[in-house]
Amino acid sequence: MLRTILLGPPGAGKGTQAVKIVEKYNIPHISTGDIFRENIKNETELGNRAKAYMDRGELVPDELVVEIATDRLTKDDCKNGFLLDGFPRTIFQAEKLDEFLAQRGEKIDKVINIDVEKDALVKRITGRRVCKSCGASYHVVNIPPKKDGVCDLCNGELIQRADDTEETVLNRIDVYNKQTKPLVDYYDKAGVIINIDGNKDLDDVLADIVKGLGK
Repeated sequence: MLRTILLGPPGAGKGTQAVKIVEKYNIPHISTGDIFRENIKNETELGNRAKAYMDRGELVPDELVVEIATDRLTKDDCKNGFLLDGFPRTIFQAEKLDEFLAQRGEKIDKVINIDVEKDALVKRITGRRVCKSCGASYHVVNIPPKKDGVCDLCNGELIQRADDTEETVLNRIDVYNKQTKPLVDYYDKAGVIINIDGNKDLDDVLADIVKGLGK
């Protein structure tokens, strides 16, 4: 049984580590973005309510985010635990999640906080390239294509996504620090935080996570 949350700024490698964690512990990876897309696609009542806000260019209110996320945690595949990614984002959401779990006689076991230096985050994200045709991902330093600007798989053009420019990245990191970083203190006080040095190699980061989870 492992109920855990994954925290970390944009570019910290949460997606990469999430895949390895859910595989090792055989628990579902619950990404807020995926839940929203699924509810909207299936035109559920919750999805329609969220879409109404998004269509107006407004942020989905905390209360509705909590409702959508906790609804997902009632599904059968979460009986033996879960890995939450992208939720909670605020103290309010964290408190509501705790209340929801307490009503079920459950609690968060551990919170994985992947910490990476700001300069490293900027280099990681601004170096990302995506194939315009097949969507394959590359990095100008870490995973370069064989031919500059050309996809190895389909010879498609490699582009930098609009949200991967330095200005946008710095803004995203700033938003994270203001909105989500307080969660680190919240879970630290609860005694469940595991601080992980995300500047290390991917395998070393995973080894530190497994050691921290103690399972």
